[in-house]
Amino acid sequence: MNKVLIVTYYWPPSGGAGVQRWLKFSRYLLRFGWQPVILTVDPEFAAYPATDHSLEKEISEDIIVYRTKATDWFRIYGNKTNIPSAGFAVNNDDSIKGKVSRFIRGNFFIPDPRRGWNKFAFRRACELINHEKINHIITTSPPHSTQLTGYRLKKKFPQINWIADLRDPWTNIYYYNKFYPTLISKSIDKHYEKIVLKTSDRIITVSNSFKESFCSLVPSIENKFTIIPNGYDEMDFKDIKTHNPLRFTISYVGTISESYPINGFLAALKHIHEANIDFMLRFAGEINENFRKQILNLLPSQNIEFNSYMSHQKAIQFMTDSSLLVLLIPDHKSNAGIIPGKLFEYLASGRPILCLGPANGDSASIIEKTGAGKTFNYDDIQGIADFIKSTEKERPFKKSDIITQYSRNNLAGKVAAVLNGFNN
Repeated sequence: MNKVLIVTYYWPPSGGAGVQRWLKFSRYLLRFGWQPVILTVDPEFAAYPATDHSLEKEISEDIIVYRTKATDWFRIYGNKTNIPSAGFAVNNDDSIKGKVSRFIRGNFFIPDPRRGWNKFAFRRACELINHEKINHIITTSPPHSTQLTGYRLKKKFPQINWIADLRDPWTNIYYYNKFYPTLISKSIDKHYEKIVLKTSDRIITVSNSFKESFCSLVPSIENKFTIIPNGYDEMDFKDIKTHNPLRFTISYVGTISESYPINGFLAALKHIHEANIDFMLRFAGEINENFRKQILNLLPSQNIEFNSYMSHQKAIQFMTDSSLLVLLIPDHKSNAGIIPGKLFEYLASGRPILCLGPANGDSASIIEKTGAGKTFNYDDIQGIADFIKSTEKERPFKKSDIITQYSRNNLAGKVAAVLNGFNN
């Protein structure tokens, strides 16, 4: 069986969306004749925004995992157990300390503080390539510093076939300027980004819009790309019992920061409440404190439920125990290409989806093609309210057969096809 070295910072017990992609793909790649060899960071030296030990049970017994030390630069922030999501991007602390933290992050740790893992990852990867006779490597990011390990490996082993998996934009990410990068810092970061784009043999990303964004930096690389979105794992839903809640339940799973406009959504809910329609609005994940206060000021507390980060399996049950699921796309010039990983699990839950974001975006297109819901502009109060009313009245429960194209098994087949392409 062919071996492929997968270099990923996020691996169980890391929690959150970033760990899901290759945890799932690695399991199914075995079915397509590829033996994943995982290289990741030792949890004792890692900086995770969240931990989820339940995910450790999902690691296939047939997969070998190697872990290394790392230099944890996040320790300067203080509390190692409270690393901000997206490396301070959703840290809305506007105190001097908060702003200085973001400035340091954006200008002294390029492309990100997790590059403290790179020298350890590179050294171990070299050993594995030699001892395991590995000819294919995949580096996945964020953190984008991981791609620099792939670049060093390609320089040392030019015969290696290197695939760069870019789950998110790099310098065009919607929160990039929150780190207050100087012109010099931006220039260095873009240089790293272009080197990776030029040097990698193949590039995988999750949406066509992201592909276009990367190609705008290096136009000659278009033929390197393969679009492989995130997806859902059928096994996650195997033991889930679905039922329609007695009370109309609107749920959101994930982080909400200041980049997520929710004023129109809240105004629509206030309209729904004033129309004497009973509902429960539930959140699961990190919510900006200002937004939390704003929500409580507009809606009665008995209609709101806040939950902190929950395990992946509990989050799946949380989705299926809902009447309507809310998907928020950050408000940014490049947001058309954003496809949150949870969208596919929303689809698999069979619950209708209310999406707030660009109507011409990739997420909106998927929702429309699968008939799973509808997308509205952030300030379309009437449209949002009418959709919620119609959903509350009909209480639909359906799951389109079209979504099977987004199963992790089918998507892993596309990854295998990219790997097989080197042998053709």
